Amino acid sequence: MSEPKVFLLPDLGEGLTEAELVNWLVSVGDEIRVDQPIAEVETAKSMVEVPSPYAGTVAELHGQPGETLDVGKPLISVTPVGAASVAAADDAAPAGPVVEPVETELGEAAAATEPANAEAEAYREEEKAGSGNVLIGYGTPGGHGVARRMRPRKPLPISVAEPVTSVTESEPLLIEPVEIPDADPSLLRTRVPGRLGAVISPLVRRMAREHGVDLGEVRGSGDSGLIMRRDVEAAIKTPEPVTTGQRNRRLEAEPDESQNRVDSRTGLTIASRTPVRGVRKAVAANMTRSRSEIPEATVWVDVDATALVELRAGLKKNGAHAPGLLAFIARFVTAGLKKYPELNTRIETAPDGSQEIIAFEGINLGFAAQTDRGLMVPSIRTAERLTARQLDAEIRRLTDVVRQGKASPSELGSGTFTLNNYGVFGVDGSAAIINYPEVAILGVGRIIDRAWVVDGDLAIRKVTELTLTFDHRVCDGGTAGGFLRFVADAIENPHLAIIDF
Repeated sequence: MSEPKVFLLPDLGEGLTEAELVNWLVSVGDEIRVDQPIAEVETAKSMVEVPSPYAGTVAELHGQPGETLDVGKPLISVTPVGAASVAAADDAAPAGPVVEPVETELGEAAAATEPANAEAEAYREEEKAGSGNVLIGYGTPGGHGVARRMRPRKPLPISVAEPVTSVTESEPLLIEPVEIPDADPSLLRTRVPGRLGAVISPLVRRMAREHGVDLGEVRGSGDSGLIMRRDVEAAIKTPEPVTTGQRNRRLEAEPDESQNRVDSRTGLTIASRTPVRGVRKAVAANMTRSRSEIPEATVWVDVDATALVELRAGLKKNGAHAPGLLAFIARFVTAGLKKYPELNTRIETAPDGSQEIIAFEGINLGFAAQTDRGLMVPSIRTAERLTARQLDAEIRRLTDVVRQGKASPSELGSGTFTLNNYGVFGVDGSAAIINYPEVAILGVGRIIDRAWVVDGDLAIRKVTELTLTFDHRVCDGGTAGGFLRFVADAIENPHLAIIDF
């Protein structure tokens, strides 16, 4: 029988070292083809479907949904086309399942006994909730949590037709520890001294967990102490009396859950715990690095955007396609970065501590987009070549892509300057954190009616606030202020700005 081919989690993007397994698209025993999507994973940049490089039968799934997997670690094992699968080999066997010795809690070899036919059939029915491939001592639910060997298994010269009642030193048996990921602690207590450890199907374990039944206190009615569904059902209907000693031991082993949910500092009950992973983990690391490494400064200015709002309204009135206000501002930003290229750079630090300012021949303009997975920053490549209409089309396209979780690493990790429209949240201003490793970010607040002096008279105008946060290592306040004033003037006089650039 051919050995299964193990597919390792590939590098899904620039510099990514891990991904969160969101959902399996296949199950153990499924026939798959080359390039068929097998899993959905979420990286720090996007949600992607991982295709299989092999065709064959799924032998093992290495991971549970919600688990974080490292790049280069096993993702799935596939038995090649034409090779007999593990399940097929089991069905063709003339006798019961292959019996393997396991290590007991004290490190002693436990004897293995083939269950009686009636009990084996009943157990197989219960195991339909899982994969059916059972290692003595544990079940393998749905192909997840499959036991992994710590070293290769040697052939066991034991006839499965004859029950094994003891293990002696003369028998050439290899007693191996079995690593069980995420094992239920109650399983460690479901052992019958001197006999085969109780095998509990996933269905039985789930039923016991849902009804609060301690499997360590249940006596199995199956062969060799096998705990069956009927045993758990009986425990649910007629709970076994608990002695004072048992109750005290349980309290010591299992502390009151309500005490663990009380915060020691505030004295308040903890409502929930949310792991920091995926996009949120990447954002947290990026923002922390930005604040710890970049000596930032902030400048801001209020801008009369009345003329820009009227220009767009006029385009809409004439039936022409009117780009969004953010597209116009993006056009002004790219023009400003051509005039003040210091803000379109990056600082690199060499191993010896020396630093260089890296300048670019082009502008990849990033913009912040709010999604269900958090704040994403896709970038418009070579944005300086695009008109306001073309920028508007790219902003809409990329926003849709990132909200679907389908943005590519190049669309999310290649920006050289970021434009952040936080006005959509109804706020006027914000000293934003620079999107590392960039050196500047421009924020745009909401456009609202304000009292404004025009030619010496008080008038109601459409006013917004621009805020520029910049890395003080690449430029001084004169450069930052010059860029900010350039963009502000373009917003206040959009007709002249369009003619000039």
